[in-house]
Amino acid sequence: MRWYVVRRVLWSVVATFLILSITWGLLAITPNPAAEQLQFQAAASGGSAEAAEEAFETRRGLDRSPWVRYREYMLNMATLNWGWSQSRSQPVVDAIAAALPYTAIYSVPTTILSILIGLSIGLYSATNQYTKTDYAATFVAFFGYAIPNFWFAIILLLVFGVQLGWFPVVFDSDLPLFSLGMARQLVLPVIVLVTGTIAGIMRYSRAEALEYVESEFVKTAKAKGASEFRILTRHILRPAAVPLMTILVGDILGIFLAASYLVEVVFGIPGLGQLSYNAILAQDTSLVLGTTLIFTFVSVIGNLLQDVAYTILDPRIEYGDR
Repeated sequence: MRWYVVRRVLWSVVATFLILSITWGLLAITPNPAAEQLQFQAAASGGSAEAAEEAFETRRGLDRSPWVRYREYMLNMATLNWGWSQSRSQPVVDAIAAALPYTAIYSVPTTILSILIGLSIGLYSATNQYTKTDYAATFVAFFGYAIPNFWFAIILLLVFGVQLGWFPVVFDSDLPLFSLGMARQLVLPVIVLVTGTIAGIMRYSRAEALEYVESEFVKTAKAKGASEFRILTRHILRPAAVPLMTILVGDILGIFLAASYLVEVVFGIPGLGQLSYNAILAQDTSLVLGTTLIFTFVSVIGNLLQDVAYTILDPRIEYGDR
């Protein structure tokens, strides 16, 4: 197991290197809108567009060879010297450190609520199959799958923010992170994310639990007088949790990665998603690579923890030959 973890960590370093290299290459070949705007302004005012482009490249360090720029970026990433954000006029590390708490403050409660609600509904639905509760849970799952998150977020803002005035429409980043005001303006983003996430967790947990509801060891536990809670948690949830780990990790990473762009842009939350989105629009290479490294680190560590959790949930899994 130790050797397996060591190899996974080493492979994680390689995967991170490849992802950063591909990201840098795509940014390097993408035309910079800021440079094009400066060229247009110079030409409109009677100046030289070529001179404006050269000045821009010199100021951004783009006049050097691609290999030199690539090597410098990779060395800076390895030494945690992530460079200077041109679009924000501050170090990349400081920009990420300022944005990270805003992402964590809604992603952490979303993750906890999604797992608790999704597993609870899925297990209850499996043990009460073909009842009205089961049909209601299935409806919730299909609703979460079918409704687009961005559309649902806009509708919630219009109804509960604009029409009813229950929640603020514009996000106030000056409020303390741990305050009632901050919690109030995070209610709608959490609802949007939880609605979309519990659908997958509920359906998969229900499907996995159904394989064990009528199993012999569950019947034996019932015959011995075990409580319903013990049967659910120890005899159904534990064996079902092994295949569910893959789904849970994927949903958690989806909240932190893909959903952060959607939620933060729609609700105006100044987190990592909006930071990365604005950096891409501004062609801020250093900041894009820095945020990409954070997302990559979360993905790699999440998958590693998933594999380690397999052995805790199911000791029969062997890693010696991997």
